[in-house]
Amino acid sequence: MILTRIGYFGDFIVYPALVALLAAAGIGFGAGGAGWWLSVFLASVALWTLLEYLLHRFAFHHMPYLRPMHELHHASEHELIGTPTWMSVCAHAALVFAPLMLLAGLPVATAVSAGLMVGYLWYVAVHHAVHHWHPGHSTYLYRLKRRHALHHHHDQERNFGVTTGLWDRLFGTDDGMA
Repeated sequence: MILTRIGYFGDFIVYPALVALLAAAGIGFGAGGAGWWLSVFLASVALWTLLEYLLHRFAFHHMPYLRPMHELHHASEHELIGTPTWMSVCAHAALVFAPLMLLAGLPVATAVSAGLMVGYLWYVAVHHAVHHWHPGHSTYLYRLKRRHALHHHHDQERNFGVTTGLWDRLFGTDDGMA
């Protein structure tokens, strides 16, 4: 959906605060210690890249409610289109934090949640940058911008990864042009 500037950039205020709270709670009350928590957190940041790929490929391009919103993004890629922060936080709480809290306890729930949130925040930042910034041609961001532009303008069934092309290469959806 098209968001106001405050709604669009709200993630950059809310998510860092949530990650800090989750880290304080998880490390402060966890039995595994800071090193264990950090390992689970970093693995979850990496896991986000796979979730990002799967969400983009299957949910955003095929699910009835999400597909029209994503098509709007493809048609008006410079608009401030996204998921409201309150909606993504609620989805995360219901789909990730609460089940993990019930099944595995506070340390696991906080580490995984914080890691996925950092991954999501990185995705939101990169996705904004590839649509609104003009990076230098020899940069990581330029390579991502080129891959994403090919997805938008050349073949919407290729290059689903926004922050990495790893999963596209592994699952055969990389177009080989980026």
